[in-house]
Amino acid sequence: MRILIIEDEHYASKRLETLIQDIIPEGRILEVIDTVEHAIDWLSSHVEPNLIFMDIQLADGLSFQIFKAVTLRCPIIFTTAYDEYAIQAFKVNSIDYLLKPIEEEHFTKAIKKYKSIYADGNSEFDWSTLSHSLLKEKEKYKSRFLVKTGSAYSYLKTDKIKYIFSEDGLSFAIHHDDKKYVLDKTLDKIEEILNPESFFRINRKYIVCLDQIKMIHQYFNNRLKIDLKTKHDIELIVSREKVKDFKNWLDC
Repeated sequence: MRILIIEDEHYASKRLETLIQDIIPEGRILEVIDTVEHAIDWLSSHVEPNLIFMDIQLADGLSFQIFKAVTLRCPIIFTTAYDEYAIQAFKVNSIDYLLKPIEEEHFTKAIKKYKSIYADGNSEFDWSTLSHSLLKEKEKYKSRFLVKTGSAYSYLKTDKIKYIFSEDGLSFAIHHDDKKYVLDKTLDKIEEILNPESFFRINRKYIVCLDQIKMIHQYFNNRLKIDLKTKHDIELIVSREKVKDFKNWLDC
């Protein structure tokens, strides 16, 4: 199997190389490319690989630009730290969409999907039907966030978050361990990608997790005050305009 990697992060490309070596022993990595420009040049002058692993945000732009410059028929597995591009990814030859840091289990499932499609050596199939199926499969809410600690990356499971807040233009998550982590998204964007059954934005600055709520009290000016199950040093106040929706959320 001839494989091309289009990825501009050294750690991520090395992770892919390791997974390919471990999970796809028959795989041969043709090259690792780190820019849109280089990818266009390479794909324009080489025979298409059997499979491409493609990051979305490259050093010189989004990899979707590649599809405007060259015609690709081979399947692609996108790898990215940002899931907001999922719908756009499935409009091209994508068979899966892996979030960084890539877990071996998810990588293996993506390869099994690839092999099931090409099991009979058939390279022609209905991309539109597959894309529709994959989009339905990917209609999920955020399960984890990529976070950076010093020079290292890790991930924060959504179900381990107590609350999320904004401060000085940044967004932060408070984890079960009471540590504060920076999230590389605005609070508006975070609200969109969280499961509304589990999280509620109580005011402009705070989003709370249902499982963390211990008690709710009446507060000044027809507002509500929330106590969490664990100690916290902030006042979590449901704004007056959010009170009705908040009560309906609790009562659903």
